[in-house]
Amino acid sequence: MTVLRSGLRGPTGTRLLSGLAIGLALIGMVVLLLGIRTSGVGPAASPLKGRTAVVQTAAREIGLARSRPVHLSIPALDLSVPLSSLGLNADGTVSVPTDFNEPGWYRYGATPGQVGTSVILGHVDSYRGPAVFFNLRDLAVGDRVDVRLADGATPRFAVIGLAVYLKAHFPAQLVYGRRTYGALQLVTCGGVFDHATGSYLSNVVVYTALVRR
Repeated sequence: MTVLRSGLRGPTGTRLLSGLAIGLALIGMVVLLLGIRTSGVGPAASPLKGRTAVVQTAAREIGLARSRPVHLSIPALDLSVPLSSLGLNADGTVSVPTDFNEPGWYRYGATPGQVGTSVILGHVDSYRGPAVFFNLRDLAVGDRVDVRLADGATPRFAVIGLAVYLKAHFPAQLVYGRRTYGALQLVTCGGVFDHATGSYLSNVVVYTALVRR
């Protein structure tokens, strides 16, 4: 898996990168609107677009205080796992989870449930087989994502969109950019696997919004 620089500077002034070997990329131009599913060739309208607007409106009103996330649950994927914390490497790239079955939260963003953007990154697989986010692309709009925080709160999120990006560029502003509601992005590799480079040609980003404290 490879690491690609994004060039975006986050709230702390540090450069955000597309570590985790995810090389997130834009498909020619930024085509994802919240609630629209895209593919490697362009966007397709979602029949649940109206529902997405309702989720966003509700989420703006219920931001939580900052607290470290410790556990992630996605019932639709039968997934319930602890969370690690990710920082930056010496070269400015985002560090990656050391355990292929444990995703990591990027700690220089918002914590899940705060007004703003939180990002959780996880591996899709390894030479041993499927990893923690292997089935991430199977999520659909409306699916639930729960994150337990160190202070005991368990904010609930709903999926509002999913995008698959080619690796040419990392859509840093789209993934890490500041939101006016409680946003949580889930990120992993995807698409065709390139045996020559040992990495995937595309990546998957699931966009969610806070719907319950």
